Amino acid sequence: MNAVGIGPLVFSSERFAAILGIGAFLFLAVLIAWRLGRRFESWAFWSVALAVVSARLGHVLEHLSTFAQEPLRALAFWQGGFSWPWAVIPLAAFAVWRLPRRHLPWAAAPLAAGLLAWAVTLQLTTSRERPTLPETQFQQMTGEAFALGDGFEGPLVVNLWATWCPPCRREMPMMAEVAAEEDGVTFIFANQGEEMAEIHRYLDAEELNLGLVLLDREQQLTAHYDALGLPVTLFIDAQGDLVRSHLGEISREVLLRNIAEMTSG
Repeated sequence: MNAVGIGPLVFSSERFAAILGIGAFLFLAVLIAWRLGRRFESWAFWSVALAVVSARLGHVLEHLSTFAQEPLRALAFWQGGFSWPWAVIPLAAFAVWRLPRRHLPWAAAPLAAGLLAWAVTLQLTTSRERPTLPETQFQQMTGEAFALGDGFEGPLVVNLWATWCPPCRREMPMMAEVAAEEDGVTFIFANQGEEMAEIHRYLDAEELNLGLVLLDREQQLTAHYDALGLPVTLFIDAQGDLVRSHLGEISREVLLRNIAEMTSG
């Protein structure tokens, strides 16, 4: 699993690398500001805000058709979804406008430090392993047994979730909708550690039809895929190999993009 755990906190590799990259950028910028003045420090902090907003806006514009149906979701930064090339021109323009010309070469140093920290962290925390589908039987909500590796026909999207998990509950209606619409992939919703009655109460109260729901009472899938938290969405190809995973609440755009990449290969 491409994730990093620090005490009770769990970050995806991409998010952790971004945090360290921003931290390295700001740290060096503050050090340089001792020499060049507080204007350089102010430029650095505002540059981070501008980059995040620009990259998020770019992502929204690239997927305008889906965001148009739920415009407030553009503010859901925690779901992820940033298109960083959109930040290049605003950042360059802001540096030219904000910094004296003699300070512009200094701006390259914190930027290089941030990019280096991001790249190294991502390389060290991204797993190259591709676990295969486990030969394990689970109980369905119907009471029947279901073996993941028995008669498997991929590709699969496997969502590890629980009713007590707020991000799981937020993403579930969208996941159910996409599962009903996508014909080229099978969705499996593997509940982690809960009993059938509890799951039934949640699904009935939320009026959700998830299709194939498995009871993983001993959280065997969490252990098999080394998941550090919930929710986790696993993208498994037609050979039964894990090709991508997403830790945390997933957006419609990221879900559809990962499905498209998996099924087009």
